[in-house]
Amino acid sequence: MIIPEFEYVSPQSVQEACALLVQYGDSARVLAGGSDLLVKMKDGLMKPAYLVSLKNLDSLKAIRYETGTGVIIGARATHNEVMNNRLLQEKYRSVCEAAHSMAADQIRNIGTVGGNLVNAVPSADLPPILIALDARARIVGSSGERTIALEDFFLGPGKTVLEKGEILAAIIIPDQPTTGSNYIKFGLRRAGALAVAGVASSVTVSDGTCRDVRVVLGAVAPTPMRARQAENVLRGKKISRELIDETGRIAAAESKPISDIRGSIEYRRNLVNVLTRRSLKAAIEKGHI
Repeated sequence: MIIPEFEYVSPQSVQEACALLVQYGDSARVLAGGSDLLVKMKDGLMKPAYLVSLKNLDSLKAIRYETGTGVIIGARATHNEVMNNRLLQEKYRSVCEAAHSMAADQIRNIGTVGGNLVNAVPSADLPPILIALDARARIVGSSGERTIALEDFFLGPGKTVLEKGEILAAIIIPDQPTTGSNYIKFGLRRAGALAVAGVASSVTVSDGTCRDVRVVLGAVAPTPMRARQAENVLRGKKISRELIDETGRIAAAESKPISDIRGSIEYRRNLVNVLTRRSLKAAIEKGHI
């Protein structure tokens, strides 16, 4: 199909972009990489009259460390830029690995962190690991700026807390005592497949005891979800194989999957059990941060 006609506007600042989104209202969409938006337009699923491009907003592209704040990932950073970033490789390698697990190289070259999050697809790969690392979303709008926990950013499939005139500007991973983190997923192909189920975990371990833990499930609920009951099984206790196995079983019970062409409810719950155990073991044993 042919992409419907639209007017392309290229603001020179974030403030201008927000103002344009307010001006054009529901007839406008933000264009970053376009790997999802342009496909939907071509398929006739979306017909915006205006595309507000972020191409000239280099302030949204940087990946940097800010003392007292943490690692800041600009929303315009591509998946390959995340995957190959030296700072992230040193501090949060699990984020690089999650980016690498996504799609094909061509898509990773244009697809952005912001797009992956704003589309709010339940099977997206970046949200679980970022939530496991207690990430925050920095949102800029015509009336100012706000920062919220990323786990509160998603409202449902395709729905976020973004209001009219707001743009996701950056993701912040705060400094933390985390000693290991990991993201693992299962897809129907060896590479480039959407997650049938995915699990991210982060742990803080000392003297063989789990001081803190986060377990985040992807593709098995309307939004990425913390498996809080599973976390409580492990938190504050000496780590053992039996406890990790129990954590996997509880996480599976907490999950809220649906049955579709890629897998049944029962199949996805079984995957959550297995992937939770594997993710926790990797986070504990490999010490990936």
